[in-house]
Amino acid sequence: MAEVTLFLAGDVMTGRGMDQILPHPGPPALREQAVSDARRYVELAESVNGPIPRPVPPQWPWGSVLPLLDALRPDVRIVNLETSVTGRGEYAPGKGIHYRMHPANRACLTAARLDVCTLANNHVLDFGPTGLADTLDTLRTAGIGTAGAGRDADEAWRPAVVPLPGGHRLLVWSVGAPSSGVFPQWAAADRRPGVAYLDVSAASAEALAERVSREAGPRDIVVVSVHWGSNWGYDVPDEQTRFAHTLIDAGVHLVHGHSAHHPRPIERYRRRLVLYGCGDLIDDYEGIAGQESYRPELRLAYLPTLDTETGELRRLRLAPVRMRRMRLEPAAPEEARWLAELLDGLGAPYRTRFALDDDGLIALRAG
Repeated sequence: MAEVTLFLAGDVMTGRGMDQILPHPGPPALREQAVSDARRYVELAESVNGPIPRPVPPQWPWGSVLPLLDALRPDVRIVNLETSVTGRGEYAPGKGIHYRMHPANRACLTAARLDVCTLANNHVLDFGPTGLADTLDTLRTAGIGTAGAGRDADEAWRPAVVPLPGGHRLLVWSVGAPSSGVFPQWAAADRRPGVAYLDVSAASAEALAERVSREAGPRDIVVVSVHWGSNWGYDVPDEQTRFAHTLIDAGVHLVHGHSAHHPRPIERYRRRLVLYGCGDLIDDYEGIAGQESYRPELRLAYLPTLDTETGELRRLRLAPVRMRRMRLEPAAPEEARWLAELLDGLGAPYRTRFALDDDGLIALRAG
């Protein structure tokens, strides 16, 4: 049976404090109400877990995820890159938080051998059309495919295409919703750079499903990556469930949701996978207090295996990791058990149950 294994992650935020520890940091000035210098986020991380060398090598933030991926050898690697990659541009008005990583630090992304960065999110235009153009150019030069943002609507709505063995392809669409903080004025248009913007409604789901049906062939595996919802909380709004089900009913094989800073429920619907919220993978939030009950320092790398003929989910494994000194490391046994029990409890209404395996990975139980 032919299969394809994906590496999926939620938000990868290599800007701001992360950028400051990399070899080529950009300007540290911020326009936040409480913090005016990005280096303050490094100091906060050091205050809880100890000194961080500066500069770190480009692969530093990924930490233990890189040898894990080398061992498990997923066929395609996809993350939501929630930062602009630019040293230029103007601060987007009306925003309290702006993220950017200097383009000279692109090796931080190539170190993970990413195939696709989804970009329809609420930070890719933090430095305007100039910053977006730099982001697209940097990723293209690095050999990383993009979806969800572009210099016009055609580019923003165009899927990333990854060839697979046997004449198959993986098509990745990326869309952003206002519930995650994407501004309506960021929507790409015929002559306007921006993102693939939509509201999470039945009409939008049907329009996207029609677009997918026009472009995807019978040998294509289709992923729709959606930036939606609030930063905190485990509840999945009914409109998100209806949106995901409409897409899968129309032939999409996997819905890849993100925006919340922690994992949300996982559903297996019609033998296909819906990730309602993958949480953050890389960010500079270490040392920021206020949401300890969610244990936001704990992260997950998602490794679904799909049947390449049907797109049905065959297996789902998740690697539990944690952020320490702005670097991912394996979760401790107690932390991994906490994540497994969290997913098991969240998945109960969706009949998706999880257990921690002997190898330290969390697995979706058969059924």
